[in-house]
Amino acid sequence: MLPDDLLRSKFVGALIGTGVGDAVGAGFEGLAPFDLQTIETVLEERGVFRYTDDTHMMIGVAESLVAKEGFDGAHMTEVFTSNYEAEPWRGYGPGPPLLFRMFRRGEPWDRLGEKVYHGGSYGNGAAMRIAPVGALYHDDIESLREVAYSSSQITHSHELGKEGAALQAYAVAVAFGMQPGSSFDAEAFLSKLIDFVQHTAYREKLLRAKKLMGVDDVSLIAGELGHGVEAFNSVPTAIYCFASRASSFKDAVLLAVRLGGDTDTIAAMAGAISGAYLGVEGVPERWYSKLENRVYIEELANKLYGLWLRKRGLLSP
Repeated sequence: MLPDDLLRSKFVGALIGTGVGDAVGAGFEGLAPFDLQTIETVLEERGVFRYTDDTHMMIGVAESLVAKEGFDGAHMTEVFTSNYEAEPWRGYGPGPPLLFRMFRRGEPWDRLGEKVYHGGSYGNGAAMRIAPVGALYHDDIESLREVAYSSSQITHSHELGKEGAALQAYAVAVAFGMQPGSSFDAEAFLSKLIDFVQHTAYREKLLRAKKLMGVDDVSLIAGELGHGVEAFNSVPTAIYCFASRASSFKDAVLLAVRLGGDTDTIAAMAGAISGAYLGVEGVPERWYSKLENRVYIEELANKLYGLWLRKRGLLSP
C-alpha cells in the first residue's frame, strides 16, 4: 500500500490536475494545432488560470460524493444544477442548461439525457468531470465502473459516453496505484486499460495509442486518435498524452493543448491522470499557484480522501 502522504497527494493531484489542465487548455479550444512557444507565451501572460465547465462539473461530482458518502444521482444532478445557476458563464454548451431546466421542472435525473439527445450523448462531458470517481474508487474497480456509468447517465446516456467516462476513471485509478518516479511502462499501462474497456471503439484507439508511443507529430496523433468533443475521439487521446509524457505533468498537458481541437477537456483529462500518478507536487508551481479556487478544490480532495479512509475502515467516522 502506498504511504498515506503520497496517497493524499494523489487525491489532491487528480482534482487539481483536472483544474490546471482545463485552465491551461482554455482559450485554445476549437483551433488548429499550436506550437509550444505560442502556448507558453500565452500562459505566462495570464494572471489567473480560470477553469471552465469541465472543472466546475468535476467540483460538483466531488461535492456530491462527499455529501452523500457515495453516488446519489438525484443529489448529484441537484448539485450540477445549483452550481450552474450560480455560475452559468463557465462555458457550458447548450445541452446541460437544458437538462438542468428540465430537472427543475421535475423530470427524473436518469431520464434527462435521453430526452435532450436522441439515443443519448456520446460526448466527453461525463469523462471530463470523472476524476473524483476514479480517486474514490481507485481500489474498487467494480464500483468504479458502476458509478462512472451512473454518473454519466445524468447527461451522457449513450453507451460510448458512459464507456468514455469509465475508461477515464479507470486510467486515473491505475495511475493511483503506481509509484511516481519509478520506471513507467506505457505499454503495460495501456494494456490494463485495453483489458478493462468493453467497447471496440475504445479498444481500437488504445491499440493505436500503443503504436504511437514516441511520436511527437501532433497532426499524426490528432489524426489517429482524434481531438474532438466525442468521448471516443478525446479520452484515448488524453490517455496517450499522459502515457507518452508520464514523467512530466507539464509536458503531458502541453501536448494535449498542442493537438488543438477540444484542448481544455483533453488537457483536463490528461492533467487528472498525471496528477493521480505524480501527486500534486508534480504540478508546476507557477500553474498551481494561479489556479482559481485552488484552496477549495484542495479541501474537496482532502474530504474525498477522508471518505475513502472511512470506507476502508482506516479512519473513525
